[in-house]
Amino acid sequence: MNKTLSLLLVASLGLATACGSKQSTAVNEEKEESPAVPVEAVAARQDAIEAFYSATATLEADGEAAVVPRVGGRITALEVEEGDRVAAGDVLARIDDERLRLELLRAEADLKRLRQDLERQREMHERDMISTEAFERLQYQFEAQQAAVELARLELSYTAIEAPITGVVSERMIKVGNMVSTSEPVFRVTALDPLQATLHVPERELSRLAPGQAASLSADAIPGERFVGVIDRISPVIDADSGTFRVTVELRDESGRLRPGMFGRFDIVYDRRDQAVLVPVEAVLIEDGEASVFVVADGQAQRRGVEVGYRNNGDYEIVAGIEPGESVVVTGQASLKSGARVQVLGSEDAEPPQAISEQAVAENTEAVDISS
Repeated sequence: MNKTLSLLLVASLGLATACGSKQSTAVNEEKEESPAVPVEAVAARQDAIEAFYSATATLEADGEAAVVPRVGGRITALEVEEGDRVAAGDVLARIDDERLRLELLRAEADLKRLRQDLERQREMHERDMISTEAFERLQYQFEAQQAAVELARLELSYTAIEAPITGVVSERMIKVGNMVSTSEPVFRVTALDPLQATLHVPERELSRLAPGQAASLSADAIPGERFVGVIDRISPVIDADSGTFRVTVELRDESGRLRPGMFGRFDIVYDRRDQAVLVPVEAVLIEDGEASVFVVADGQAQRRGVEVGYRNNGDYEIVAGIEPGESVVVTGQASLKSGARVQVLGSEDAEPPQAISEQAVAENTEAVDISS
């Protein structure tokens, strides 16, 4: 009887030991097989990237002229209004020309009389009936009168006020009936094509910019549109007070929507790389000046140091560290450690985050059941 009880006790202890061993093994497996971390990833791609300098400036007219009459008088007609486009030589307004027209008629009559006198005197001079001195004096008078006629004709033409340059009438200062003089402007004409902008650029950018480089403009007054220009000239002098130099950008706008005085934002492209490896900015982690990314391979995320180059349009150029096509984490890397198991959302074998959570709960529940 005692022997039988002893055998049962030993068997019970062996069974308990076996159950305890199974419980420990299950717990260890549960710790080792931790659930994958859900992340989003994209493939590094090869594409072009541009480096540019950004600045702001106000648009200015390349040419502007204040129109001043060449003769005084009363305005009898206006041929243009503000906003009208004009070409050089177009008539803007007319001045009363009655007096100048009469002066021209008188000068032409005097010239006609002197021409007839000169013809008679020439015949008499050929017959030696008058002295050479008298004939030459009359000839000089005739030539002077010719000049007087041309001058009177020129003065008469000045009664038509003309545009000195091609552009747009930006201001009109007179009305019909106003008296004008040769000392006060009556119109202002502004050339809208091309327009210019002067940028004050820090001296550290001097070696990167050069005439002929492309510059794109976005204007606050015309949202969603970009206009293309070029660097026209660069000042060779750096301002000692501000540490900047002047860069003049020229823009040609065939649509005519840009206007002098508009505020614009300029991007000047100074370098372009056509075969750059690009990843989204969100994929790059920068700590203590060192850049790195998490690269996904075989279900694991490995942290890898990279060398970054230009940044443009939400992308970083990766100079060294990864190759095109490698998958990098863009969301969820904040809680990752190198070597962690990951589940890439959106991939063919990805499980929804809820399913992953339920799987982890099931594993934990199974471990408890084994130990009971």
